[in-house]
Amino acid sequence: MTVLPADHPLCTRTANSPLVQASRGNRTDTLPVWFMRQAGRSLPEYRELREGIDMLDSCLRPELASEITLQPVRRHGVDGAVFFSDIVVPLKLLGVDVDIVPGRGPVFAAPMRDADAVREFAAKVRGEITPEIFAPITEAVKLTVAELGDTPLIGFAGAPFTLAAYMVEGGPSKDHLRARALMRAEPDAWLELAAAIGELSAAFLEAQILAGASVVQLFDSWAGSLSRATYASAVAPSSAIPLKRAAQFTTPDGERMRSIHFGVGTAELLTAMHETGGDVQGVDDRIPLDEAIARLGSNVPVQGNIDPAALFAGDDHLHAHVRDVVRRGYSAPAHIVNLGHGVPPQADPTVLTRLVEFIHTLPATAGAAVHTGEF
Repeated sequence: MTVLPADHPLCTRTANSPLVQASRGNRTDTLPVWFMRQAGRSLPEYRELREGIDMLDSCLRPELASEITLQPVRRHGVDGAVFFSDIVVPLKLLGVDVDIVPGRGPVFAAPMRDADAVREFAAKVRGEITPEIFAPITEAVKLTVAELGDTPLIGFAGAPFTLAAYMVEGGPSKDHLRARALMRAEPDAWLELAAAIGELSAAFLEAQILAGASVVQLFDSWAGSLSRATYASAVAPSSAIPLKRAAQFTTPDGERMRSIHFGVGTAELLTAMHETGGDVQGVDDRIPLDEAIARLGSNVPVQGNIDPAALFAGDDHLHAHVRDVVRRGYSAPAHIVNLGHGVPPQADPTVLTRLVEFIHTLPATAGAAVHTGEF
């Protein structure tokens, strides 16, 4: 275990915040809410700030990354700030030739297609991960938490399968055939690649935690393309690495760092994902929240799972849908309200602001809902 310094935000300002308490399985008087991709393209101030600046450059300029992280907190009044970054940033910092192409996504100059390339990359991870390579991240986090007060910062990293899939394919893919073929044809090479990325993601989260993050989230965009058996054998061991690393950090009074584990299209993988070591299980919008809770068990805090499409359906429909999500979430020990995926770029920011205000008026527990006649 690593004890956080006494002046860490989790030891001073954020411990009693609704989001941190929910991550520990405790309900407070107010439901915590934040949105994946809340910092980004839906905000005009973000588009203005980033004009003429490449995506990865914006992630690696500490003052800029900090300001982008803070923008949705100021505008929406959300209960957590998610650190503005990208899942390929740690690879970029390690010297991997990757760029984010507008309209396409991450593109790798040299896709990783064989065991020799994997061994070279794994050796690079083992030999070159140092706190110094994460200096821009550390500085950005410190700048951000200095402005957040008692609002917690959520650290962020990509899960090994998603990153490995990008690296093997060379860029985005609908079916990840090359990555899945590598799993079958060269399983040892695949496991070495996934484990190396797991260590890199763990170091990326560690840098954010030490600089002031109060909760962390591991994000798996593509795990939903896998069977449960494949996930358990070929992915879960590497996803466990960053989640278990985060859990090694504790406050001086023994409260450990909590983590959120989220994947897209992963309804059939929920229990396998939770078994990797995360505390809060993120749930996307493809499964009713109460059904997800029934699969996970009633002792697992959940995050989710408003359908992003409801943001465009008008307030009456949106509010009815959110009430239903919150009601279904009462069967979990705690519920962090979020979308079932990220904020769409074309979402109206005023809708999100009003949605946060509405969620904050809802009863945080089933008992309170019964008392107020809302459940």
